[in-house]
Amino acid sequence: MSIIELKITLDYVHPTVTRTLKVPLNIRLDRLHLTIQAAMGWDNYRLYEFMAANINWGVPDPDFGSDILPADKTTLLDVIEDTGIRSLNYIYDFGDGWDHQIKLGKITSPIPGELYPKLIALSGKCPPEDVGGPSGYENFLEAIADPKHPEYEDIMAWYGSDFDPNTPETDELKLEVLKLAKKWKPRKSKK
Repeated sequence: MSIIELKITLDYVHPTVTRTLKVPLNIRLDRLHLTIQAAMGWDNYRLYEFMAANINWGVPDPDFGSDILPADKTTLLDVIEDTGIRSLNYIYDFGDGWDHQIKLGKITSPIPGELYPKLIALSGKCPPEDVGGPSGYENFLEAIADPKHPEYEDIMAWYGSDFDPNTPETDELKLEVLKLAKKWKPRKSKK
């Protein structure tokens, strides 16, 4: 098993939100989606899609037909081998349109005893779900920063707590990714 480093940046938001992960190169895209959800702090309520070289992977809708290939049948290694890409897009929540750039980093051998996927670095707090995409997030930040803002009270009642866009919940996010690593840990075969 090889490990690849991924740097994920949430586009069109300030302050910058990034996550650096180490994942198995052969991770299925549906599991990569869950890993990104855990690392970013998203709640996994919405649809998603990976895009590279004019190819899309996600959850195909049998009622509407589409060109979306099944994420649960494709690995990151398949994508790299089939397209030759060094980066790909990940869209979460088609209504809010959270666009993530995923840059593929170096490939290494796993460290003995380490579990993967693993969140190794992060910056910025992920926007709240259903805030309205990048423009809604910008408005959210303006409103919570100014108690005299006309939407301050409504937004604080909706969100329910303080929000610091510069301070992610580092320990909590690392733990959520670790839970996935433990769940997906290869089991030793009994012989």
